[in-house]
Amino acid sequence: MTNSIILRLKVFVLLLVISLSNLRAGQGQSGRNISAVNDSLSLQEIINLAITTHPTVKVAEEAINNADTRINLARTGYYPEVDMNASFSNIGPVTKFTIPEMGTIQLFPENNYSATLNYRQVVYDFGRTKQNIAYEHENKTMGEQTLEQTKQKLSLVAVNNYYTLLFLQSAITIKDEQLQALNEHLNQIIKMKETGSATEYQVLSTKVRISAVESQRVDLEAAINVQQALLNTLVGNDQTLHPVVLNELNAAQPEISEDSVVSYAMKHRDEVILNQQRTTLAELKFGITKLQYRPVLSLNASGGAKNGYMPELNQLKPNYVVGLGIRVPIFDGLKTKYNLAQAKSAITSLTYESDYIKRNVSSDLVDAETYMISSKEKVNQYSLQLEQALKAYALAVTSFNSGVITNLDLLDSNTSVSESRLLLLKAKIDYAVSIYRFKAALGERVY
Repeated sequence: MTNSIILRLKVFVLLLVISLSNLRAGQGQSGRNISAVNDSLSLQEIINLAITTHPTVKVAEEAINNADTRINLARTGYYPEVDMNASFSNIGPVTKFTIPEMGTIQLFPENNYSATLNYRQVVYDFGRTKQNIAYEHENKTMGEQTLEQTKQKLSLVAVNNYYTLLFLQSAITIKDEQLQALNEHLNQIIKMKETGSATEYQVLSTKVRISAVESQRVDLEAAINVQQALLNTLVGNDQTLHPVVLNELNAAQPEISEDSVVSYAMKHRDEVILNQQRTTLAELKFGITKLQYRPVLSLNASGGAKNGYMPELNQLKPNYVVGLGIRVPIFDGLKTKYNLAQAKSAITSLTYESDYIKRNVSSDLVDAETYMISSKEKVNQYSLQLEQALKAYALAVTSFNSGVITNLDLLDSNTSVSESRLLLLKAKIDYAVSIYRFKAALGERVY
């Protein structure tokens, strides 16, 4: 083994350690269309794009606009109705009779003209309109909460997509560095073979290892293209783009005391809030149905002009009608009875659903918190494992140069370093994702 070869191996080990430090500092994006660029997307940028451009958000926003319209429609119960009617009719025969010495008297004209302006106003409906308005207001509140839930779900999709893409980018970087190390080792083995210090088997085994890593890199490239397509779909970009994400692994853990975690989630989870709003909505509907038994008092007024008044049958004269009317339900074929039973059943079902949601929230919290704790422990474990793998690789280089171990042993040590780096990267990403998952389980906004 010449001194120059030993020096090159030492330099390579030093470069490997430096590249690992760069990865820990949050650097490392390479590969086709995966280089550090000025327009790299942060997680917050991806979330903002998703919740402002996605069609499901637009649908939820339009539902709120529709709810405003329904509120205004419910308010129309307080407003009068005004319309105008006009008619012409020719009748025959008309009623006539003759009185001696007075002549013939005609009761109706042949041509009848009439024009009226009609006014109808509900005077009192025993709370029907008020209850309908309250119902539609609650509908709007539920629509606003649904919008929040939609944004939260999209944000979690964005988080998963972002960290998957980040892992693939960094994994390609690690594979590129591993390929660089293997190619340098291959050059060294070829030179050693020329001097009789290595065999053809050692050269071929190194080439096989390089081919395996290149195959893994191809798989990573395919996976990253899929994730980029998913990201483009999520944020509404053209599919020809190849977005790059920034390396952000510094997610902050929620600061909530252990004894208040469940109560906090019960106040902030979208599922809990929506179920409460659905229950309120069902109770309002039950109240509206009960009001169907109540009477309705209304004012009717009509004024206009028509002919047919004696003694001048063909002369148009002003006329009017004013009156109060009351409608009292007596029997509606049992419709109200069964509608009440249906509304009451809906309230009972929502009570059971509330219990089911509470159980799920508690389960989600335990699952998310356990996953977060285990992910954090794995980060510590794999950090130690990588440190040991680097030391082992440095010793393997020295041993190989001294002829103590074979080429395969050195290649195995190199592979262990690469695998340890990937495991540590995955553990860090899993920990970051687990924090967002725990936040979602608590009901905190991810966006």
